[in-house]
Amino acid sequence: MKLLSSLRIFAVLCIVLLAMTLVIDRWVSAQTSERIFSDISQIPARSIGLVLGTSKYIAKTLNPYYTYRMTAALELYKQNKIKVFLLSGDNAHRSYNEPWTMKRDLLKAGIPEQDIVLDYAGFRTLDSIVRAKTIFDADHFLIISQKFHCERALFIAQSNDIDAICLAAPEPKGIAGLKIRLREVLARVKAVIDLYILDVKPRFLGPKEPIETLQLELEGPEPIN
Repeated sequence: MKLLSSLRIFAVLCIVLLAMTLVIDRWVSAQTSERIFSDISQIPARSIGLVLGTSKYIAKTLNPYYTYRMTAALELYKQNKIKVFLLSGDNAHRSYNEPWTMKRDLLKAGIPEQDIVLDYAGFRTLDSIVRAKTIFDADHFLIISQKFHCERALFIAQSNDIDAICLAAPEPKGIAGLKIRLREVLARVKAVIDLYILDVKPRFLGPKEPIETLQLELEGPEPIN
């Protein structure tokens, strides 16, 4: 009898936790939906484009999430929607450097080096978003990532009084995409805890490195041939 009662309590707790997780997931999406764009021609211009890093390869196979983000970032630049790239990602060790990998590919695509800024301490989405404001003096920028990631990134930005919008790059379908989406649900719960309970700050801060840009409405980037 005691065991049955314990199992019932455990089942109720599981249901409550699941319900709370789903509510948080939907809350994050609802709070950010109006600031996410999928059509580059419709997105407002911003001087700075923050590209959130991810690995270029997964098990020696090109990561489609990376490819789609970089393709979208380049198209934004070509259409004069952004002027400067802020590339933020993990710099775990010499052989794994997300910002430098992105920079190398942008340079190959013809982007001038002066239009690329690197943030080597973007270990998490929270770090990338908050450091954009506190280190690079950017609080009015355009984020480039997939839609599910855009929602969490914008939620973090909103919680830090940052005026951001996001271009939702395409994302792969199938089992791989489903696994990423399920993991994102848990990442959102953690983001809410970090922001509203633990008041988590970026792992590293440091001296300011302001990104000096002209207003994009007055002067856009040079076109790429």
